[in-house]
Amino acid sequence: MNFWNKLKKPFFVLAPMADVTDSAFRLILTKYGKPDVIWTEFVSADGLVSKEGREGLKYDLLYSEKERPIIVQLFSSNPIKMREAAKYVASLGFDGIDINMGCPDKKVEKQGAGAFLMKDMKRASEIIQSVKNGIEDARKSKAKNSKIRKYISVSVKTRIGYNKNQIEEWIPFLLSQNIDALTIHARTRKEMSLVPARWEHVREVVEIRNKMGVKTKIIGNGDVKNIEEGKRLAKETGCDGIMIGRGTFGNPWIFDTSRKRINSKFSRVLGRGKREPVPDHSKILINSFPALEEKLKVLVEHTKLYEKLLEKVKNFSIMKKHYKAYVNGWDGAKELRIKLMNAKNSKEVEKIIKEFLKNKKG
Repeated sequence: MNFWNKLKKPFFVLAPMADVTDSAFRLILTKYGKPDVIWTEFVSADGLVSKEGREGLKYDLLYSEKERPIIVQLFSSNPIKMREAAKYVASLGFDGIDINMGCPDKKVEKQGAGAFLMKDMKRASEIIQSVKNGIEDARKSKAKNSKIRKYISVSVKTRIGYNKNQIEEWIPFLLSQNIDALTIHARTRKEMSLVPARWEHVREVVEIRNKMGVKTKIIGNGDVKNIEEGKRLAKETGCDGIMIGRGTFGNPWIFDTSRKRINSKFSRVLGRGKREPVPDHSKILINSFPALEEKLKVLVEHTKLYEKLLEKVKNFSIMKKHYKAYVNGWDGAKELRIKLMNAKNSKEVEKIIKEFLKNKKG
């Protein structure tokens, strides 16, 4: 059965982000505030079809059963390679395959993939069909150890246009491709993330979907900071779901809607033994600002997990991009962050955090 139809609206999903939504980050998120659907980092289909490339990229495809439903995002401009990559990914047991048609990265676009596909609808159509064909190939192959699911979703993540608004041509085209879900980043490729997302365009996409009478789920994306804001935007636009990306940085609790009660551990440390309780009436504060001790302990947990799962293939410096998000907004944050950025491994990070918390409580 199509898992999308089981989700209560509005549902919330994790955005695919390079060097962010790796297996360690997703496991931390799953533990402290699991979203309704999880995306992996975007993965090169071209890389997956080569023996050498697959060996390195297989770490981007690590996932746990707790993460379901989980979707892998692929990018390519080569239909043949996309089909082969989709076949491989389907055999690994993913719940869905999402096609990147919105990434503005120059290296991706140089290959004719990502946002570049908005300039070539014919190739975009071929890529979508290749994914569907790859899934069918996996079903027919009956390969040993295949974990293929009964239903595998096919979806697309894109923008409202390349250099200008292309909604009137681009969106009907995509919705005619019989895809399960369409994520709309409410900016053009040219705008990158330099201007505020314009959610009125998400409403336009929903209206086009409704007029066409297709069942594709519409997911809005762009600048959503918390669940409450997401619910408001879903109500205003009529979209089925909300994708959150940067709002998850340093905040694995963002999707947790159950934390409605305040107890002693949900407070902010102000200084030597002093605490400021989080107001009972503010759900946003509960979700966004856990106790400082808790936040820093999770930072250590995240670091250890990253090192355990990915140290063989990823530089430790990639993990450090999370520290700026975990450690900010309070006295002493800058000094602590500088120490963490100089750490060489999880043991040093843990020692720095323990010393910091000891001094805070002392």
